[in-house]
Amino acid sequence: MTRQRAPRAPGPGAPLSGSVLAEAAVVFAVVLSIHAAVMDRYSWCAVALAVQAFYVQYKWDRLLQQGSAVFQFRMSANSGLLPAAMVMPLLGLVMKERCQAAGNPYFERFGIVVAATGMAVALFSSVLALGITRPVPTNTCVIAGLAGCVITYIMKHSLRVGEVIEVLEVLLIFVYLNMILLYLLPRCFTPGEALLVLGGISFLLNQLIKRSLPVVESQGDPVDFLLLVAVTGMVLMGIIFSALFVFMDSGTWASSIFFHLMTCVLGLGVALPWLYRLIRRNPLFWLFEFLFQTETRLYLLAYWSLLATLACLVVVCQNAKRSSSESKKHQASTITRKYFHFIVVATYVPGIIFDRPLLHVAATVCLAVFIFLEYVRYFRIRPLGHTLRSLLSLFLDERDSGPLILTHIYLLLGMSLPIWLVPRPCTQKGSLGGARALVPYAGVLAVGVGDTVASIFGSTMGEIHWPGTKKTFEGTMTSIFAQIISVALILIFDSEVDINHSYAWILGSISTVSLLEAYTTQIDNLLLPLYLLILLMA
Repeated sequence: MTRQRAPRAPGPGAPLSGSVLAEAAVVFAVVLSIHAAVMDRYSWCAVALAVQAFYVQYKWDRLLQQGSAVFQFRMSANSGLLPAAMVMPLLGLVMKERCQAAGNPYFERFGIVVAATGMAVALFSSVLALGITRPVPTNTCVIAGLAGCVITYIMKHSLRVGEVIEVLEVLLIFVYLNMILLYLLPRCFTPGEALLVLGGISFLLNQLIKRSLPVVESQGDPVDFLLLVAVTGMVLMGIIFSALFVFMDSGTWASSIFFHLMTCVLGLGVALPWLYRLIRRNPLFWLFEFLFQTETRLYLLAYWSLLATLACLVVVCQNAKRSSSESKKHQASTITRKYFHFIVVATYVPGIIFDRPLLHVAATVCLAVFIFLEYVRYFRIRPLGHTLRSLLSLFLDERDSGPLILTHIYLLLGMSLPIWLVPRPCTQKGSLGGARALVPYAGVLAVGVGDTVASIFGSTMGEIHWPGTKKTFEGTMTSIFAQIISVALILIFDSEVDINHSYAWILGSISTVSLLEAYTTQIDNLLLPLYLLILLMA
């Protein structure tokens, strides 16, 4: 989470601000590092994509400033197209390399599909921006067109027919999700955040449909299928209820009862049978056996229950202080909001060390619960809707300018994505040695430790500001130092981690992501762990 309000995007005709250029420089440093590590035709495509995204980002910034964008985006940040556009392509590249090293051709091809899909949705966002910019930016169109032609040509001669169809299917889902969700949720995303979040949801939805077809043999770990069904199911449920509550008042008892009944119908009548189709066994029995399989899991579940209770107590106590305060506009301080970062660190570290599959499942269930409770708050579903609105309003910041409160969901995603994204078949045979051994800890390091320490020290003791921002040099340096200390502690307490003298790469990765945190105006809870994950996997 950012420490202070970010500067607005540059006005029409104004040059790119120093903070935007610095953010772009950090992203280009990451792109070139991955290109040097991979050095193949796909990495050249990533470089071309980064160049065109840099030019198109300025057009998006102008559209936001002029109010000429097709949808209402979050205005307290720049468009963020460049950093968001590079996440999926770079992730696919490093995934391909790791799975190739592990001798897993299936996930190697899967990584190529991820990279191609990320490039396709990024090019669509670029075309959208250029298509509605007036006057038409000729030079930017030429650069974007050349980059698009190069990427399309290389991917056309690299992907199989089925993979091309899969990329086009994801692109089609992405287009429709953009039209639906950006209309239903104004001011919740920047263009870059929409690209990253909706692109990921589109890919997951397509994977779920693909694996549910009778012609495709359902193979995979049940915990992965649980994630697919949970995410897509909750998104579709939100779209359904948004459409239904257009015609009725969601705050009445009748509508609330209807909401809960429909939730049961969708859960028991759609989600569970769908999951049964994928894992070939009763999902409830499987989940019960999984959770209580070992004694360690019982201890972890009890420990996590205590931490969840502690988090609820923090919310209640802070709201009690607000009630007793003379100012009704009292908001939680930066340090208070960082309590939750400490709690999630205390949650994830034992899970990573002792039982990662259990952490995978627990994070999936927690995500579904968070999204469900946000629906209850947003639609004012009784009996908890109004209570949740009152309790959570204390922790709002400038990024929660839309109808949804997403920062806590982004925090959960940032911590969980390093656990979810790395294919387990590709973590065998020592393919995650060296700096890659820290991949599961990417969320803990970038968000749980780095962003938390930077926010606290930057807001309390920082005096030297980075050019163009209100972030401080002291906060960034303290963040880097705290993450290095955390790596040392991980080496002490996790015997499976062996970084094999990769100290320079780890230090460079942590420093690069910390600089990105200092300059980006996007949701850093989501962006920083992904970039640290990419660098550590490379």
